[in-house]
Amino acid sequence: MARSAPVLLGAAMLALGLAAGPAAALSSPQPPNDSEVVSNPNPSPTGSGAPDDNPFLNTPEPEEEEEEEPPAEEEQPPPRNTPPPKPSRTPTAKPTSTAAPTRTARPVTRDGSQPTTGPAPTASPTTEESPALIEDAIMANDAILKAGTLTAGDAEAQATLVDVEDQRIIQTRAALTAMLQTGGIAAAQRKQPQVFVSAHGRTLVLPARNTEAPYTLKDLAAVEKGRYLRRLKDGSYLLGVQIFVADGARLQLRGPLTLRMGSLPGSFSSIIAFGGDIEIKGTAKRPVRITSWDVRTQKPDLTTTDGRAYIRAVGGEFEMTYAQVSHLGFWSGRTGGIALTGTERPASVYRHRTKDQRHQDKQERLANTRRGDRGGSNFGDVETIPIGPGTASHVLADELVSGSIKNSVITGDAYGVFVSGSNQTQIINNKIRNSLVHGVFMHRFAKNATIEATEVTGSGGDGFVLSRATEKVKVVDCLAARNKRNGFTLNGRALASGPSASGESLAVYGDSSVSNSTARDNGRYGVEVLGGSRLAVQTSEIIGGDMGIVVREGASGVQISGNRLTDQRRQAIALRDGATGAHVAGNTITGTVTGIYLRNSAGMVVGNKITTKSNPKAHGITVVGDATGSEITRNTVVGSGTSAISVARAADTVNKHNNDEDRWNDTSSFWVKAKRYVKPMNVIWAGVILLVVVSAIRSRGVTDRRQGRGEIRNPYEQQRLLAEGRFVRLRHAAPPPPDPFESVAAVHPSWQLQPAPADEDPSRRVRPAASHADSAPVGGRG
Repeated sequence: MARSAPVLLGAAMLALGLAAGPAAALSSPQPPNDSEVVSNPNPSPTGSGAPDDNPFLNTPEPEEEEEEEPPAEEEQPPPRNTPPPKPSRTPTAKPTSTAAPTRTARPVTRDGSQPTTGPAPTASPTTEESPALIEDAIMANDAILKAGTLTAGDAEAQATLVDVEDQRIIQTRAALTAMLQTGGIAAAQRKQPQVFVSAHGRTLVLPARNTEAPYTLKDLAAVEKGRYLRRLKDGSYLLGVQIFVADGARLQLRGPLTLRMGSLPGSFSSIIAFGGDIEIKGTAKRPVRITSWDVRTQKPDLTTTDGRAYIRAVGGEFEMTYAQVSHLGFWSGRTGGIALTGTERPASVYRHRTKDQRHQDKQERLANTRRGDRGGSNFGDVETIPIGPGTASHVLADELVSGSIKNSVITGDAYGVFVSGSNQTQIINNKIRNSLVHGVFMHRFAKNATIEATEVTGSGGDGFVLSRATEKVKVVDCLAARNKRNGFTLNGRALASGPSASGESLAVYGDSSVSNSTARDNGRYGVEVLGGSRLAVQTSEIIGGDMGIVVREGASGVQISGNRLTDQRRQAIALRDGATGAHVAGNTITGTVTGIYLRNSAGMVVGNKITTKSNPKAHGITVVGDATGSEITRNTVVGSGTSAISVARAADTVNKHNNDEDRWNDTSSFWVKAKRYVKPMNVIWAGVILLVVVSAIRSRGVTDRRQGRGEIRNPYEQQRLLAEGRFVRLRHAAPPPPDPFESVAAVHPSWQLQPAPADEDPSRRVRPAASHADSAPVGGRG
């Protein structure tokens, strides 16, 4: 009873400063359920200031000469006055108190002896439990994640952790807002660092101050005298709590600084700004170093399936320069390492402005209205002017995040940099290495961003990704090398193809570009363009890969110009699957089997220089399928293979002219050459021509047979005129047989049979009858 009295007293004091509603529920002395958050507005000192039951800080400091075994969490006895946790997926933490002491186990080494380094922990007058671990988290290493062989259990564990983080952030914001709305002295007292405890873990909240002074590392270390931020012997700091930077607050981390963010299975630290600002600033010689830290192994946390420390800005501003960040993030983009995300709950920036500033904002709005300018960017204004071809990103100005990441090195994060719902973000002069998923990922509604002089190497996915609903993003002087998939991906497709549950627009996105950049030896493509409008790849160099630049998914108005493409395994530039209005001009292509490939796509292919490999299947330019409206002109094709410019498989006639094919060595076979011309209309016309030729030849043969020595003879030369022969008198004899000529003689008495000459056949001669009655003329030969 004596032990529980201070607990009840502290809870009663806390209830006096809380209002009805969500805040009233927080004052209950009972352990909170999964939807409750309990705050400790006046954290009390912990004796000597040594860490007590914090699993991140209750460990020996790193020792360079001798590596010691971290303490085993299961060997720590629970506090005597702590009730058993409620049965749930995540054990429920008890509200903080200010008096009841508890015992904690001293860290032990592998052989059971106590470590010799680090201050000895002392009894701490508090009843807090260690942050609960996620019992169902499955251990796996990053090699499994890269290989894409995660089991369903692994995926479920990580997705659950992301959901828990979202709930914790929302609950913390809601609880802080309810407390501040009470007003009066209680609300004024809340404007200082305080700890919220819920079923989802412990959160150190940094509310907005009455002054413009930022929170610093010194402020974090002062909370409960270093209970959540501990300085180690090597000068680094170990963070053992979730940090929440509220609306109007600003957290500033200056170099030189080494910050190790505690990361245990299911219990990890994070730095999150919800409407607030985060500023991480170092110099070239005095950078800020941030990494996850597994206190058990005294090394960065290399396991992602059980959660890992991360940094995120939700709305507000994020600024990082000269920082070295490594091994942060897990599973999703917003928990992927360094994430800049917009929010559907606008930051309350407007109410943090002074009275004079609010009056000035009002005057500017009125002035803009009189001028007819209704697309300003003042606080709370709605952007009414589209930022591209049919943009759907009409969002409140306060919902967008803005910021910059410059001169930094990011290694081994899940996502190197993840940006969504942002405006005018700058990512300049950074090196992003060995990201587990993508290097730089610009997600939905990221617009007007600049990515410049940034290198992404060794990512498990793509180097740079401009996802759907991104627009007016410029990628300049960047390098994407040895990534598992594409070097650069530009996706301008619409968010929906028809009616959808969220009612997304059917408009496409675009106006983004990649210029003066390099893609080298990536696993898939150098640059892939998916849909969209007015996307561009210009004056860049693509080396290696399966294909160089691939345009597909109905992209329109794509500009591909002035690029150098070398040593692709299949095609250097490919327009496929409905790309229209493409302009492929002034590119130099060498060392590939097919230079430019068009399949069911249309575009202008002008002024390119193509030198292919000496391959029997090589083509300079190939057109397949429907390419209506395409034009191929003034290209120079050099090499040896099947064809320099092949349009035999095009469905319609392609306008091909003024191309230089003189230095192309055609190695195709006879049948291949024949197939180029064997088309239905060609066959019909060939048959007609053949018929004419055969007819002419036959008539020529007949004429030749009638010729002598080359002169044409009279066709009637063999015929003779009728002539008279000598008379032959027939003697009377026996009655002759009936003569067929009698009928004739009866009709024509003047015709009679005449005797034939001696040298001729009498039967062949007929002549007029003589005057003798007993004689008949015989016709002669004519």
